Amino acid sequence: MKSKSLKRAKKTYYVEEVDEEKRPFKALLDVGIKATTTGARVFGALKGASDGGLDIPHSNKRFPGYTKDTKTYDAEVHKGRIMGEHVADYMREMEEDDEENYQKHFAKYLEADIEADDLEDLYTKVHASIRNDPSPADKTEFKDIDKSFKKGVRKTYADRKADAAAKKKELRASLNADEDADDDMEEDEEDDE
Repeated sequence: MKSKSLKRAKKTYYVEEVDEEKRPFKALLDVGIKATTTGARVFGALKGASDGGLDIPHSNKRFPGYTKDTKTYDAEVHKGRIMGEHVADYMREMEEDDEENYQKHFAKYLEADIEADDLEDLYTKVHASIRNDPSPADKTEFKDIDKSFKKGVRKTYADRKADAAAKKKELRASLNADEDADDDMEEDEEDDE
């Protein structure tokens, strides 16, 4: 009888070493508090990193296309998710059912003249361009800063103390004015009697 660890090891996938000099970088997936349900986005990131050359031990049980009941994996379903077939299906459905929301949700696609049938070709081109040059594009420095709002200059202790004294003086003056007005009203009432 084989132990569970041996059974699990047979189903685990690793990135093969192409060069003896340069081994692939080994990493482990830490999902944190994310749900580990079949088809979760964290496993999409795992698949992308693994395809990119990182050696991340994994099995295909959590990829789209794995059927828990029959314990089989359909790679075509997973490929369809990678190539955006589910997005294309959603585009077609929304175009038929709700034209207004379709125009809102897929406005950028419509501006670029991309329809549901063009998505697979688009994803293929994107993957090919990433393989040709995987380096990120140069970042432009962000210069659109709203300068209308500026943080106030911090006041010194003496300035804060002077401001507090001025507020107290103003409050006392308004209180004295209110008391004087009350006294005048009382005198007027006494004169009327």
